[in-house]
Amino acid sequence: MGHAGKSEELKSKDPLYALRHSADHVMAQAVRRLYPETKLAIGPPIEDGFYYDLDLPVKLTDEDLSKIEAEMAKIIKENHPFRQSFLAKSEAVKLFQAQGEPFKLEIIDGIPDDRVSLYTDGEFVDLCEGPHVPSTGELKAVKLLSLAGAYWRGDERQPQLQRIYGTAYRTAAELDSHLKRLEEAKRRDHRRLGVELGLFSFEELAGPGVVFYHPRGAMVRSLIEDEVKRRHLARGYDLVATPHLFRTDLWQRSGHLDYYRDSMFLFEGAEGQPFGLKPMNCPGHILIYSARRRSYRELPLRFFEMGTVYRNEKSGVLHGLLRVRGFTQDDAHIFLREDQLVEEIGGVLDFAFEVMRLFGFTDYALELSTRPTKCIGEPASWTHAEDALRQALTSRGLAFTVQEGEGAFYGPKIDLKIRDALGRSWQCGTIQCDFALPERFDLTYAGADGKPHRTVMVHRALLGSLERFLGMLIEHYAGAFPVWLAPVQVVVIPITDQHLAYAQQV
Repeated sequence: MGHAGKSEELKSKDPLYALRHSADHVMAQAVRRLYPETKLAIGPPIEDGFYYDLDLPVKLTDEDLSKIEAEMAKIIKENHPFRQSFLAKSEAVKLFQAQGEPFKLEIIDGIPDDRVSLYTDGEFVDLCEGPHVPSTGELKAVKLLSLAGAYWRGDERQPQLQRIYGTAYRTAAELDSHLKRLEEAKRRDHRRLGVELGLFSFEELAGPGVVFYHPRGAMVRSLIEDEVKRRHLARGYDLVATPHLFRTDLWQRSGHLDYYRDSMFLFEGAEGQPFGLKPMNCPGHILIYSARRRSYRELPLRFFEMGTVYRNEKSGVLHGLLRVRGFTQDDAHIFLREDQLVEEIGGVLDFAFEVMRLFGFTDYALELSTRPTKCIGEPASWTHAEDALRQALTSRGLAFTVQEGEGAFYGPKIDLKIRDALGRSWQCGTIQCDFALPERFDLTYAGADGKPHRTVMVHRALLGSLERFLGMLIEHYAGAFPVWLAPVQVVVIPITDQHLAYAQQV
C-alpha cells in the first residue's frame, strides 16, 4: 500500500499520518470481510484523511458506508496489533497470487528491491511500508466521508475502481470539529453559490471545463482585472496581448511539445499546418521581446497580459472554477540582465503580498521548488536560478520550505500559498526564474560594450488562474464580497407604488 502511496513529505510532516494509515488498513479489512471478492488497489493517507481504491463485486452507495463503519468498529474492538514483516519478492508474488490480488502484483513488479514490506493485523495482510499505530484499538475517532470513482494508475484505459474517502483523529472532539469544517465548506461551495448569485454557469452543450460568466460574474471579474491592471501599470509593466493559437513549430522550440503535449489541444489548420491552442503565454511574450534589438538601458522589460490559456484536462479532474480547461492568468514575463535578477524577484514578492492584502489575505506560506528530473537547460544555470530565488527570499527575511524536484520544466520557482477563512491552503502566485528559454530562443540585449549578452527571464503570476482565484474568493467570503468587489452594492426597495418614481431616481 505504502509503495504507491502518499509522498515522504506528508509522512514526515503530518503527526496523524500513522493513525490515518492504520484507519485505512482497517477500512480495507472491513470491506474485505463484508465483500470477500474485493480486490485491493492503493490506499494512502492524504491531507486531512485517507482513501482506498477498491475493485468490488457490488456498486457501493452512501448507505453502505455506515455498514463498513460498523465492521471497522468490530475490528477496532478486537484490538489486533499491527505487525511488520518482510518477504522476498518471489514469495510476496505467491502470497498475493493466492489471494487473487492483481493490483498488488503489479505494484510488487515495480518495486526495485529484492524484498517487500508487509503489515498484518488479524487476518488482514497488506503490502505496505508503514508506519502504523501499535494496534487497531488505538483508533478512537474514525469517519467514512464519501465515495468516488477512480481509474487504476489514473489512466482511463485501466479498470475503474471505487474510492472510499475517510478521516481519523485522536479524539472524538477533534473529529467533530473537522466534520463541522467540512459542513461549513459545503455551505460555502462556490459551485452552488456561483449559480445562486447568478455569477457563472457551465453549459453541457458547450462541453465540460469552459466557464460562462453571467452579467454579475463578468462584473466581479472585470473589477478584479481593472484593479490588477492598474497596479501593474503603476509598477512599470507594459500591457501586451498575444494570439490564442500558434503553429506547433513554436511549441517545439519552447519545449512544450515534448514536455506538455498531453495537456495541449493540437489540431490541423489550413493547408495541413499543425497548430496548438496556447497552454501558457510565455512563448508569445518571447516573440514580442525578440521582434527587435533590445538595449541594456531598456531592461528590465515587464510584459503583462490577462492571457487566456487552454489545457486539455481529463474530465475526471475538472472541478467548478478550481480546475477548468480554459482559464485566464494575470501573466507577466520580465526580461532582464543577470545582475538585476535578485532585486527584481524581491520586487515581485512585494507586489504579490500587496495584491494578496488587497483581497483580504494575510496568512501565507512560501515554497521554493527545485530542478525536476525531466527539464531543459544546463544544471549550472538551474543552480544559478535557484540561488537567485533563495537570495531574494532570505534577503527579505522570509521563511520558506523547499520542494525538491517540483520546479517547472524550464526553471525553479517560488510558490505563494495563502490560507482562506476555513484555514485551507491555496496556491496562488508563482515566480519562476528561467535561463533555459532565453537560450532556446537566443534572446539577447546589446550591453554597454555594444556586444550581445544573454537575457534572463522571470515568469510570474500573482493571482494565478483568475477562474480559480474567483472560486476561492467566493468560498473565502461565502459569497458576501467586500463592497468594492460586489456586483450589486446597493438595492433600493420602495415600500409602496407611490415611491416607485423616487426609488428609480435614487
